[in-house]
Amino acid sequence: MPNDNRRRPVHGHDPEHARQEALRARETLQQRSGREGARQHRTASSGTSRQVSSAADRHSSSHNSAASRRKAISHNSRYQQVRRQKMLLAGGGILLVLLLVIIFSARACSSRKAAEAAALQKAQAEAEAKKAPAEAAAAEAAKEPVSLTISVVGDCTLGTDETFDYDTGFTAYYDNNGKDYFFKNVKSIFEADDLTIANFEGTLTDSDTREDKTFAFKAPAEYAQILNSGSVEAVNTANNHSHDYGDQSYTDTMTALDNAGITHFGYDDTAVMNIKGIKVGLVGIYELNDHLGREQQLKDNIAKVKKDGAELVIVIFHWGNETETVPDTNQMTLGRLAIDEGADLVCGHHPHVLQGIETYKGKNIVYSLGNFCFGGNSSPSDMDTMIFQQTFTITSEGVQADNVTNIIPCSISSADGYNNYQPTPATDDEATRIKAKIQERSAAIPAADSSASSGTTESTDSSDSNSTDSTDSGSSGSADVSDGTDSSDSVSDNSASSDESDYDTSSDDTSDDEDYSSDDDSNYGDDSDFTDDSEE
Repeated sequence: MPNDNRRRPVHGHDPEHARQEALRARETLQQRSGREGARQHRTASSGTSRQVSSAADRHSSSHNSAASRRKAISHNSRYQQVRRQKMLLAGGGILLVLLLVIIFSARACSSRKAAEAAALQKAQAEAEAKKAPAEAAAAEAAKEPVSLTISVVGDCTLGTDETFDYDTGFTAYYDNNGKDYFFKNVKSIFEADDLTIANFEGTLTDSDTREDKTFAFKAPAEYAQILNSGSVEAVNTANNHSHDYGDQSYTDTMTALDNAGITHFGYDDTAVMNIKGIKVGLVGIYELNDHLGREQQLKDNIAKVKKDGAELVIVIFHWGNETETVPDTNQMTLGRLAIDEGADLVCGHHPHVLQGIETYKGKNIVYSLGNFCFGGNSSPSDMDTMIFQQTFTITSEGVQADNVTNIIPCSISSADGYNNYQPTPATDDEATRIKAKIQERSAAIPAADSSASSGTTESTDSSDSNSTDSTDSGSSGSADVSDGTDSSDSVSDNSASSDESDYDTSSDDTSDDEDYSSDDDSNYGDDSDFTDDSEE
């Protein structure tokens, strides 16, 4: 029980009451303090949780942040890589475009320059083309005259028939004397001219396939060197003994001539030779089989050599009749046609005797040159022959019509009375006689039915061969061709009678049936030209 004796506070204050109040205050304070502690504990716990949570969050956030950074870095790296690739591609594309632009620009520039150069070249070419004709005309106008001396001779049979006696035949002379023997006495004349042309009548072959004819001539291929040795540059091969041993013999002959460097022509084979800068066209026509049937071939071949650039045209005929001293109408028709078609000189052979010379429209037709180096007979009845020379002057206006000729009378032999196959210029009375014979036979040629024809030659030669023309460097050679006054023996026989033991003296005219012409119209089988040894 409470102590009521305790002293009561002064002023009526109740100490118990105060104590209780203080106790209640203390309890209240304690309660407050407890609540405050709980709060603080809760706050601390909450703070700790928050701290733990925050730390966890921070840890998680840090982890996430690192991952994010790595991801970001990786992403950024891929981005940068892609970007770099794109930039590289873009740069490469730009460089490619620039390269293409440069290339196309260069090409365009090059094309432009090329076009400009082509245009300039074309303009220059056009200017040159315009100037060329004028220059050519001026050059042609200023062209210096060129003088050409041409020598032409008749039948050259450089071989023998297998039936002939060896001792008197051509082959024996070759074996004993060599290739230089045959043209020895005329070589200086041929060397002094610009071109020598002969009729090559025979074959150069080893073939044994003889044609069925009375006389067939052949020799080894080496005999072509006789022509070289004698300064003969060209031969006609269109004649009746060119195929004596068949087609192969003709081919063999052409090969031998080619190998020897001898120009050959005949039938449809023409030739154009360059002599001192002048193109000389050569045409050879075989007339014996179809006569005037050769007209078209003649026209075509003259046109052919002209197309090939010939400035001077020479036509050689194998025509006429044996031992006839005057040309027949076929010869005259074809010879004059050749001149009409553009020939500057026409020469012929086959009659084995000399025929006359006609000047037609200012140009010469020598109808028969006779034999020359003739292995077909060891003792023919007529051994007269000639070298016909003409000197042509060619200017920018063409062949001049000066008609400078030189006749060199010859014998087919250097021996008297028989043929030793060594043609030799005639001298003194013999030269005079042969010239007179030529003049007489020229006068016998009927005049052409043309006002342009001058009939026959006024003179086949001057009294002195050196007087023909100052430009004719080789017109007379070493021969003495001075004229005489006595022509009474113009048809005299210059040989002894033939050796009948060696030859068939029957007069067998005419022809084999075999035809070797390129157009199958010609015939080569006339053998009578080697059989008649009678007087003319």
